[in-house]
Amino acid sequence: MLLTVDVGNTNITVGVFKGTELIGNFRMTTSIRRTSDEYGIVLRDIMDQNAIGSGNVDAAIVSSVVPAVNHSLISGIIKYFHITPVIVGPGIDTGITVDTPFPEQIGADRIVDAAGAFYQYGGPILVLDFGTATTYDYIDADGRFLYGVTAPGIRISAKALWEDAAKLPEIEIKCPESILATETISSMQAGLVYGQIGATEYIVAQMKKEIGLSDIRVVATGGLGGMISRETPCIETYDPDLTLQGLRFIYERQQA
Repeated sequence: MLLTVDVGNTNITVGVFKGTELIGNFRMTTSIRRTSDEYGIVLRDIMDQNAIGSGNVDAAIVSSVVPAVNHSLISGIIKYFHITPVIVGPGIDTGITVDTPFPEQIGADRIVDAAGAFYQYGGPILVLDFGTATTYDYIDADGRFLYGVTAPGIRISAKALWEDAAKLPEIEIKCPESILATETISSMQAGLVYGQIGATEYIVAQMKKEIGLSDIRVVATGGLGGMISRETPCIETYDPDLTLQGLRFIYERQQA
């Protein structure tokens, strides 16, 4: 079985593949304070509690945008699973060519998403990831990563509201029944969610216009991507497992 691990700024997303089938999907809080023992034990226990034998894992791949976590996480996998994971980084064959002036500035998570989208849906394609940041990336028909837009994620915007405005409370992020809010909580929800929808629709439309293609497929992923996808026709497909599938595709390329 293949263990796939994507380390984001907020959460660590873990997937377990048996061949091409995703048989387990879990999330952990990203914490730079965890030791290698903690990471190894938590990963193993999560799998065993979900009836996925951790002893059957014989390969692993890791992508990370949080360097401070990498040593403990990778050491934990080596110690408790007795395998050395493939690390998504410079020099690895992902099948995606980063054709930008500064390719080293493109995060591993974006390359993994690009690989997942390109190998499952083909190109040209726009890949949207609604995570800590909201990213919009364009991959052409040849698998070249050409353009990317980075915007604040919904949670970042929400945190700014309740931390910087004394009378605004911390709220649940969800789509209200109407944008016509009549009290504080629903007004904040309306501003956050519909504001993200409006930004998404404009950025997607403007990218298509400047690229010169109107029929680019748009695929979204990320924790809040499902909520946004349901509210706008500009997103054709929501794929919550896109990143994990991208990691699987990249691992398989290394074996080939």
